[in-house]
Formats: sequence, C-alpha cells, structure tokens
Amino acid sequence: MSALKRCVTILGVTGSIGRSTVAVIEEVRARGGEIEVEAITAGGNLAALVEAARVLRPKFVAVAEEGLLVDARAALPGIEVGAGEDAICEAAARPADWVMAAIVGAAGLAPCLRAVERGAMVALANKECLVCAGPLLIAAAARAGATLLPVDSEHNAIFQVLTHPDRVEKLTITASGGPFRTWPYERMRAATPQEACAHPIWSMGAKISVDSATLMNKGLELIEAHYLFNVPPARIDVLVHPQSIVHSLVHYQDGSVLAQLGAPDMRAPISYALAWPDRAVISTPRLDLAALGALTFETPDEARFPSLGLARAAAEIGPKATAALNAANEIAVAAFLAGRLGFTEIPSVARDVLDGLDAGELRQFQKKPSTFDEVRAIDKAARRAAEHAAMAMAGA
Repeated sequence: MSALKRCVTILGVTGSIGRSTVAVIEEVRARGGEIEVEAITAGGNLAALVEAARVLRPKFVAVAEEGLLVDARAALPGIEVGAGEDAICEAAARPADWVMAAIVGAAGLAPCLRAVERGAMVALANKECLVCAGPLLIAAAARAGATLLPVDSEHNAIFQVLTHPDRVEKLTITASGGPFRTWPYERMRAATPQEACAHPIWSMGAKISVDSATLMNKGLELIEAHYLFNVPPARIDVLVHPQSIVHSLVHYQDGSVLAQLGAPDMRAPISYALAWPDRAVISTPRLDLAALGALTFETPDEARFPSLGLARAAAEIGPKATAALNAANEIAVAAFLAGRLGFTEIPSVARDVLDGLDAGELRQFQKKPSTFDEVRAIDKAARRAAEHAAMAMAGA
C-alpha cells in the first residue's frame, strides 16, 4: 500500500471527533503518511486549539468566539488566525482536499456547505447537517462533484458494506441503549445531567451524550440514513446492542445480511474516511469474539424512549419536520443541561414543536424547503417555539 497523502481541514478540532481525528493523523504520519493540514477550527476552547495547532501545524486557525482573537494570535505566532463565523467558513473554503465536518449542531451547516460547494471530500461527523438539510446538501454535493463520507460509526458501517444499493431490503442501525437502558421511567424523570452524560461505552461531548441517553441520537441517525442512503424511514430499523460491536447491518433482497463489526473506537471510521477508497493501518483494539462470548440485541422501548418515534414521524413528514425536530432537540437538551428542564421533558419539547408545524411561525414554511435560507428560517422559528415550550414546562 502506498503512503497516504492528504491535505486536510478539521472543523471542530477540540471536540471528541476532532481529537480522535488528530490522533489518527499523528499515527498515519508516524507510519509514513503525508498529511498536510490546511486549517483547523474550534468554538472557544483556546488551550485545546493551541495544542492541536502545535501538533498539526496548520496554515490557518479559526476560533468561533471573536473575543479570543487577540489571545489566539499571541499564542500562535507564525500562523494566520481568524475569529467569528466568517472565519470558520473561511477555514472550510480553503483548499484542502479532505474536510472533517465535526462542528456540533446546526452551527456546522454553513461551513460544511462551503466545503461541499468547492467539491471537497467531506467527512460528515455532524449528523445535524443532513438532518436539517439532507436533500439540499446532497444535491449541492452532486452539483459540485463533492464526496460525502459518513463518519458516524453506524453510517460508516453501512457505507462499508453497501455493495448493492439497488438491492437493499432494509437497514438496521444499532444503539448501545445509553446509560438509562434498564432504568424505569420514574427513575429517568429524576435523572441528572451528570448521569445522562455518563455513557457506558463511548466518550462523547455533553450534547451527544444526552442524545444517546434519550435515544434521540438514534432517531437523528435514522433520518441521516434515510437521506444519505435513499432508504424510506419505514425500512430503517433500530436495535439495542449493548456491546456496541456490531455498528450497523444491511439486509439484502436475497436474505443476506452484511454487518460491520469493530471495537467501539471512533478512530476506525475516521481512518476509513481519511484513507477512502483505501484503508489505513491504525492501532485500534482488535476484536476477540471468543473473549466476548456473546453479542446481544433487543428491541428499543419506545414508551420509555419516545424520541425514536418522533424522529421516524419527522422523517415521514419531510425536511421541514426534520429541521424543526433537530432545532427543538438542541434547545431542549441545552435547557436540561442548564437545569431548567427534566430529562423526560426533552422529547416532550420536540413533540410540541412537531405538533405545531402547521401553526404559528412554522406554518409559513413548505414541507420541503427549496433553499438553505429557508432551512435557516425554519431552524430559527423552531428554536423560538422550543424555547416557549421549555419555559412553559419549567413553569408548570
């Protein structure tokens, strides 16, 4: 295998995916790969951004918080530094052939689009880009000749075994079940942010950890798979698989089922996206199936975890609903993390917003937005509706 050569940009270098991407790049470089780094970005963690710049040696660094610009420039002599939303988008627009899109939430859509529009290979770790604007983003990629490479372990797994897209019967996405898999509903009502973020398998940021605890993460992944692989929501299943070894399964029309297995380590899907269509040599843990002994699966309990049903319903309605669902969930999770909302009220906020798609501000939008500006307007309206719903529940 020839040495891997890439010019890369990392959008969101200080998050869990960003840090894993840095680790992959370090190992690829140590094995003789030539990885040039064009740009890196971060939100407000200046210390982690400076450390990543020291390791990666990028040409350009962008920090979202404009008030950190002076300190960032002082800490990074010899490197071009920018701040604010425009600087984040500039980083995405710079000439890297491979871009890791790992900015959490809807905030990642604008820079991801900039990378897509110039025809880059975009490694999608931000599922919200597809949830908010899947059809528009995929159409933009087709026009620009961009390649979308899924990095979420579940979608990366499907991507690896999707040998015959026109012969797919259904997809199955697996879920660990999160920290509350065996908790009764009454106990979940009193769950704290610390408990919700204590994932039993994966090490992730606070927002995605809460999404995993509510199973909204699986709901968003169902929507993402629907758009990315053009499979109807009714033909995408979710199975709880506590060991997190089987990451997804593709069921074919001849009865064959192809699954991708691997240790729960995000370096594996990141390295696959980085080296695609080749494979890199990475020191992830190797599976010992005999030591594991058994792999178990169970049907998710949608009575205790209604987020799954909400996401499936939104996918059936269309892009307006999926964008609104994502916005409502972001607001509800932030309220929970701030102590203003109970854990089991998170999906209730999302349900209220979906129930109001044909009322208030949201009624003016069509079911399938035709521009990214419409998507942004839906996002803002849904956030306002979610804030109102969360405040009403907090005051109840």
